[in-house]
Order: sequence, then structure tokens, then C-alpha cells
Amino acid sequence: MNKFMRIVVFFDLPVVTAKEKKAAAKFRKFLIKDGYNMMQWSVYSRICNGTDSVAMHRQRLKQNLPENGSVRALTLTEKQFESIDVLLGEKTFADSPESTELINIF
Repeated sequence: MNKFMRIVVFFDLPVVTAKEKKAAAKFRKFLIKDGYNMMQWSVYSRICNGTDSVAMHRQRLKQNLPENGSVRALTLTEKQFESIDVLLGEKTFADSPESTELINIF
């Protein structure tokens, strides 16, 4: 049985020039198309079903990096991810264990 994991992507991208703004928008669109959900501005996460899925999505992430900026990826088990404390604001549906349960159904 595969273990559900999360990839959390953190990024700071320059958006001064039109070219930089276009690159940043393209990167965000890639993340959304690849199944990532925005946790907060410049922080996105996605659920993966096992280490093979994590490896595949990390490779896709590397293939779609913009030329400039800072991008980091952190892989967590679902149990580790569930221990996140929201200190201000509210958890979204994507943060909840129920979002993982939906994957089990499909």
C-alpha cells in the first residue's frame, strides 16, 4: 500500500519586468495544472500517492522552473502535514484530512 505524501512548494519570484511577470504567472499556472493547491501566497501543495508519485512530480517541477527567483520543495508524510498549526487565518479544505479521503475513493 502506498503512503500519501505532500509536496509543499515555496517560491519567491521577481515580478519587476514584463518578462518576469510572465514567467511567474506561467509557473503558477503550471502548479495549478499539475494539481497543486494554494495554501497561501507563494506556497502551494499537492497530495501524492507514494514515493514514486513524489519523484515524478518533483521532476516535473524541476522541468518547469522559471529562470530566476527562489523555489524550494519540501516533502512531508500526510501525518506530518496534518500537524501544521494555522496560527492566524483558517484551514482550507485542501488542508483537511477529508481531502486525502477523496483520493481513496477514486
